[in-house]
Amino acid sequence: MDTESTYSGYSYYSGRSRGSHRHGERSRDRHKSRGKDSRSEKSVTITTPPAEPLLGDSAVRGEQVQDDNWGETTTAITGTSEHSLSQEDIVRITKDLEDSVGLDCRRYFTLTLAVVLGLLVFLTPLAFLALPHLLWPEKLQSCGTACEGLFISVAFKLLILLLAVWALFFRPPRAGLPRVFVFRALLAVLVLLFVVSYWLFYGVRILDSQDENYQGIVQYAVSLVDALLFIHYLAIVLLELRQLQPCFSVCVARSTDGEMRHYNLGRLSIQRAALAILERYYCDFPVHNPALLSASKSRAAKHLAGLKVYNVDGEFPAAPAEGPGNNAPAAGLAHSQSRAMIAAAARRRDTSHNELYYEEAEHERRVRKRKARLVVAVEEAFTHIKRMQEEEQKKAPGDVMDPREAAQAIFPSMARALQKYLRTTKQQHCHSMESIQQHLAFCITNNMTPKAFLECYLTSGPTLQYSRDHWLARQWTLVSEVSVTSGLKDGSTFLLRCADFSLVVTTKRIPYIQMSEEYIDPKSHKFVLRLQSETSV
Repeated sequence: MDTESTYSGYSYYSGRSRGSHRHGERSRDRHKSRGKDSRSEKSVTITTPPAEPLLGDSAVRGEQVQDDNWGETTTAITGTSEHSLSQEDIVRITKDLEDSVGLDCRRYFTLTLAVVLGLLVFLTPLAFLALPHLLWPEKLQSCGTACEGLFISVAFKLLILLLAVWALFFRPPRAGLPRVFVFRALLAVLVLLFVVSYWLFYGVRILDSQDENYQGIVQYAVSLVDALLFIHYLAIVLLELRQLQPCFSVCVARSTDGEMRHYNLGRLSIQRAALAILERYYCDFPVHNPALLSASKSRAAKHLAGLKVYNVDGEFPAAPAEGPGNNAPAAGLAHSQSRAMIAAAARRRDTSHNELYYEEAEHERRVRKRKARLVVAVEEAFTHIKRMQEEEQKKAPGDVMDPREAAQAIFPSMARALQKYLRTTKQQHCHSMESIQQHLAFCITNNMTPKAFLECYLTSGPTLQYSRDHWLARQWTLVSEVSVTSGLKDGSTFLLRCADFSLVVTTKRIPYIQMSEEYIDPKSHKFVLRLQSETSV
């Protein structure tokens, strides 16, 4: 007797084994789509359209993966606007605007403070030299040759200090940090206290007494400039040289796909280390591709879907009356059902890895097939370009086609193969039609080979290689259990979080290396080979 007749008409099987199950799945999908339409009228996420994507609406980040026949199998749902705004979106946009305004205000305030302090530093020595001539010129002693030589010394030292301060401090900001840079703030306070102390001494000992020794006043100004130069040297040591020696090895892992890199850093604070890591992230890490992640999630959800129970005979059997004699059949039925469920789950677990294996193998085969077609199409297009160049050499100078026109002329011959390859490898959101044509024109201008043109599409490159929409003005949040102004320590862990993923950073101290020397005497390698001569008997 088979299983279905044994267990009172109940059937235990996995998702794709029966037609009635597929019918139920389709009815539930229609119910979900109707519910999704009704909810989308209340809250719809605003999306910024990319710069003319190559694949139209299929290149939406985070969407469920589509097959190659998306034009024949896609169902269009109308009735809602894609550019609607909900109350949550308005609140989020308002908060982003307030944060950006706060960052701009803080940046301009810091710049204004630095400019004011710089003017105070550079005008103070000049004021020391000019005030005696303005307040008591008739009492000043004449300035001799040595005094005039000090004027030249002050002028050149101020020029050197001006160039040095401009090179070290007035550089374009690389990022907006959450806290103040401690060493830079300490140096600013030190310079301010230093200049104020010189002004107090100048006011008490020179202005009040109206000192007549002008050469001494000039030497006092020279000493101020010398001290400022030494402070600038201290700034170079603290801000630039101190962090050059590697002291820590940091491991940076992306939370979504597990991509990992290792870097050596010096003695930096947590926020400065985070800035150094982000600068290297944009150049070293491959671009984040959420389409690949959504494909793996859908595959996992399909393999981990639970087993379902259906009554193929119609009504469920009526519950037996309560009594000591009626509990035994019910218990036996429940036990048989549980055993059948366990057996079906075991069979499905044993075959799920086979399904995954063949699915990945099929995907790799399709990728190789699409790649071969793309390579052939691009080589034929570049061969056509060479023929066009040979023909254009025979034409008049006014009839020669520029690289932009040549790229637009040969792009349709390779567009379909490139489109299918990008869809198969889930890179359609990374390349727009305009960017592909610009890259093709660049390759034609610099006489590059088809392999050089295809390299950026066959291999996933760093984030900066792609359009500015993938990395421009991306805001990062630094999450740390300790203050971000404290230095790195052994075992420190912090997160760099953005909208799509997080970078998990763990710190390990580079160990102290003890080396010893072992001397080998050069004479110990020498040896003597003694041969006994044989004499004839």
